[in-house]
Amino acid sequence: MGFDDLTAVKDDMVAFIAGHGMRRMKSFVPEDVPTVLFEEDDVDGWKDFVEHAKAANAPFITMSDVILEPEDVAALIGEVREQNYPDADAGDLSEAQGLMQHVGKTGYLQLGFAQGGVIFLYETATEWYDMFQELMESVSDLGQIIMDDGDEE
Repeated sequence: MGFDDLTAVKDDMVAFIAGHGMRRMKSFVPEDVPTVLFEEDDVDGWKDFVEHAKAANAPFITMSDVILEPEDVAALIGEVREQNYPDADAGDLSEAQGLMQHVGKTGYLQLGFAQGGVIFLYETATEWYDMFQELMESVSDLGQIIMDDGDEE
């Protein structure tokens, strides 16, 4: 999807779900739950997902969103700075600092419904949110490597 902020998409989802007479539950489905990921064909693929949920007689649809908070970006910048010390010009740092322009925007949406012991999911994210996640994982992975090396001593 080529959106910078998914807030309008979220509002459309809420209205579309209600328009189909379905209930919505604010809930995030974690990765450790058995899931089937819906593959979208176009920007409005989430509408097909909602229609599948209705056809499956799902009692409700789960919905989760992530809004980028200033403290999340500040914490990421601090971690990147710490791991890149003394190289203050590291590329990851400038990418992390660039995320400040997206504070307050919705970067990730997840819809889900249960059927036959499996959760069917629809997920979409902005490019900047994907970059935020990648930076968070790289900081976490590097921290884990450093901790593992220290444990061996």
